[in-house]
Amino acid sequence: MSTMKKTHYDLCINGAGPVGATLACRLAAEGVRVLLIDRSALPGMEDPALDGRAYAIAEGSRRMLADAGIWDNLPNVAQPIHEILVADGRPHEAPSPLTLHFGPEDAPEGQSFGWMVEARDLRLAINRTLTQYDSLDVHAPDLGSFTFHPDHVSIRLASGRTVTAKLAVAAEGRRSPLRRQARIGLTKIPYNEYGIVATIAHEKPHHGVALEHFLPEGPFARLPMPGTAEHPHRSAIVWAEGEGRAQRFHALPDEIFGREIKARMADEDLGEITPVGRRWIYPLSAQYAQSYIGPRLALAGDAAHGIHPIAGQGLNIGFRDVISLADLLIEAHRNRKDMGSRELLVRYQRNTRPGNMAMLAATDALERLFGNDNPVLRRLRDIGIAGVQRFPALRRAFVRKAMGV
Repeated sequence: MSTMKKTHYDLCINGAGPVGATLACRLAAEGVRVLLIDRSALPGMEDPALDGRAYAIAEGSRRMLADAGIWDNLPNVAQPIHEILVADGRPHEAPSPLTLHFGPEDAPEGQSFGWMVEARDLRLAINRTLTQYDSLDVHAPDLGSFTFHPDHVSIRLASGRTVTAKLAVAAEGRRSPLRRQARIGLTKIPYNEYGIVATIAHEKPHHGVALEHFLPEGPFARLPMPGTAEHPHRSAIVWAEGEGRAQRFHALPDEIFGREIKARMADEDLGEITPVGRRWIYPLSAQYAQSYIGPRLALAGDAAHGIHPIAGQGLNIGFRDVISLADLLIEAHRNRKDMGSRELLVRYQRNTRPGNMAMLAATDALERLFGNDNPVLRRLRDIGIAGVQRFPALRRAFVRKAMGV
């Protein structure tokens, strides 16, 4: 995709992944002049072989995707999450009787806890939406060379043109070139774990119930997915293990792999388990940028932070960056204010970084508390799970935070 109608933009977003492209659509829906650049061609990102993930989209993120015009362009129906079961145990054993259950009564106004969307479906919806806005220009595949000045950013494109913008947004992922160019420090937290991602078919319906099962080697999650004609009952699996064990499990034949999945599904009875399609394996780590901002620069999504997937919040905190930054930029656009001013950028960082750091700390603590077999810690965490279960107000507070509403 390559469109360019202007030489000056309100902002240039470097990176057309889910965070960068969604920010572009959200701003363009309000008439902000946006240039979106990515080194890869957008249609290529639609290939399901490139990614195995399905995203758990929180309600706050879903509303923002709707405002950006993306939600209505999803090619398939998203699967609502109606209930969440949290258990603690060991593989091939019955889980602790002390469990935590989030039911419909814990969600505000009967809303779903979240929505499961396949990565390819989200990509298709984003790519469709990117073509809808006259104020949005997309250059992909292309590369930009960014030069930062006191009152603007100059972007020289590899395709030959030079344009300017008031602000650059780094949304290129964890290895952000613009973050490095700005010499913003990065702290990394290794977990020595790998995540296995797969899809399974099962005999019985999931009824929109999600499972988070804490195990000594790492958390295991089963997330409900919409069915297909071939597989009417499907779920996504996200399964963390130590590196060597993860590699061995990832390579298992389907029949044995399915048995190992079933051994980690607590007391859930979904009948026969059949792995479907490819499996993926990723190293797990967390990281955070020392600052989300620089002169005429804002970091968003994985360029600013990456967390353990234990709570399924990685993309959602990226979307919270989008919500906060878009609100500030739309306000500045309407009031004809400088969209790259130091004041605006400081407000963006103040609005997002503390909450994101709290989420990183919480997921890190959960991983360390639950990712071991220490009998004292096992007892303490089971008591904690039971304690939350006993207090509906506390459960509802957790839910509202996770839903982003």
